[in-house]
Amino acid sequence: MPSVSSGDVAKSSKSSMETQTAPRCVVISGASSGLGAALARAYAAPGRILGLCGRNETRLAAVAEACRQQGAQVHAARLDVGDAASVAAWLNQLDAAHGIDLLIANAGVSAGTRANGSPEGLETACGVVRTNLLGVMNCVETVLPGMLARQRGHIAVVASIAAYRGLPDSPSYCASKAGVLAYGEALRGALAAGGVHVSVIVPGFFASPMSVRYQGRKLFPLTEAQAVARVIGGLNRHAARIVFPLRLAVLMRAADLLPPRLGDRIIRAFAFRIEDRPDEAAT
Repeated sequence: MPSVSSGDVAKSSKSSMETQTAPRCVVISGASSGLGAALARAYAAPGRILGLCGRNETRLAAVAEACRQQGAQVHAARLDVGDAASVAAWLNQLDAAHGIDLLIANAGVSAGTRANGSPEGLETACGVVRTNLLGVMNCVETVLPGMLARQRGHIAVVASIAAYRGLPDSPSYCASKAGVLAYGEALRGALAAGGVHVSVIVPGFFASPMSVRYQGRKLFPLTEAQAVARVIGGLNRHAARIVFPLRLAVLMRAADLLPPRLGDRIIRAFAFRIEDRPDEAAT
């Protein structure tokens, strides 16, 4: 598959959005690196308001400045999405001022079996669930009342193909993303009649700081630009699920449908480790 530059994706994504009812105010959590940062740059355009939050202040400032250079009005905040009170205060202020049209609850961290073979441990596991699952809920539940009152809006939650089948080397990550998947699916059904769209984004491997920390086989990896194009294309269509790459999703689903012992044997063949890189973990 030919490579696509981030600039090309941003241009094609903006062109595609022009044919849709483009969201005026877009909020992205975990916007300081990886998918969140790339989506922020792709959505940045004159007349668009971006709410960007992340835990790494330096990287977040760089992303915010790049988006301003593209003409967007940017409200950036250093936030831990696991802190419900801080998240609510920031989002409520944004919603009151601009009316949030699209929320992409993307912030996430990874963890798992460490490079030395030791398990992730309770503190790390709880931290993963706090950020990946509770952080999504903190964002969604804050913006939802406003969207329902306006009878319009779009919520996107970022799960993972790892949600389809528990991986022995990343139990807390798989559990957190399985929770996000179930939460998003339930929300979509609950909000179907209220004018609020819900998309569940289910990515596999693509180029990102999180992917770099993953030490093992990466099946069917995409470039960052390809991942962004799939996400924005799906959001423009208000797709219920945005899953990529499909081949990996099918393999994970198949492993889940096999008898547990056989499925476990296959999954163990893809053992991996998570490299300790705290500077890259915080998005």
